[in-house]
Amino acid sequence: MRMAIITGGSKGLGLALCQQFETRGYRVLEFSRTAPHAYSVRADLSSPADYAQVITKAIAPLDADGLEDLVVINNAGTLEPIGAASLQSRRAVLANLNTNFTSAILGLTELIAKFQCAPCRKVLANISSGAAHKGYAGWSLYCASKAGMEGFVRALAMEQQLQPHPFIPININPGVIDTEMQAGRRDASVADFPEVARFIRRKNEGGLVAPERVATAVLSILALPTLAFGGCYETDAVAV
Repeated sequence: MRMAIITGGSKGLGLALCQQFETRGYRVLEFSRTAPHAYSVRADLSSPADYAQVITKAIAPLDADGLEDLVVINNAGTLEPIGAASLQSRRAVLANLNTNFTSAILGLTELIAKFQCAPCRKVLANISSGAAHKGYAGWSLYCASKAGMEGFVRALAMEQQLQPHPFIPININPGVIDTEMQAGRRDASVADFPEVARFIRRKNEGGLVAPERVATAVLSILALPTLAFGGCYETDAVAV
């Protein structure tokens, strides 16, 4: 059995990834708050402890020995709240960091523990962002969590190389995608996001890429015969 486990597959890039894996004959398991697919599991990443329990229960019946190929994609994320972190409520700050960072790590570690001994090819891909490497006023929480996840994946890759049946952890920068998250950036006030005009201009000039095209590039990266443990890959560099 070939299997793809994806978080945040209800819309945008995650939805396109789910659809393309399903088309290619993978069994898909998707985790999101709205859980819109027959293969979805409802999960709230803003509550890490609850999310970890949901993941554990969902994967318990799966036969690790029966896997021929496993792809795990950490895609779920939120930009909210936009604006200076010092002006946000504690609840909003924790919800952002829990969703983008804490729950992501808890979920991935549950999946790794379940499938570590499976002898098949196993790739763990974190969907990152340019915000992991560049600071943006109004995005301090998002930038911090994206940078943190890239660091986690790099260290995880070093750990996995010590395993007899390792996962191959990688980061993927998907570029600028035409999604609801992008729309939310353009709707922000200048006070909360000083670079909003540049993002509006990019949309008007056709500078955003369709999720389906980015998903095709992601699958092309995942299918590479040799992937570097802890490597960072750019979808912009892939011809689709």
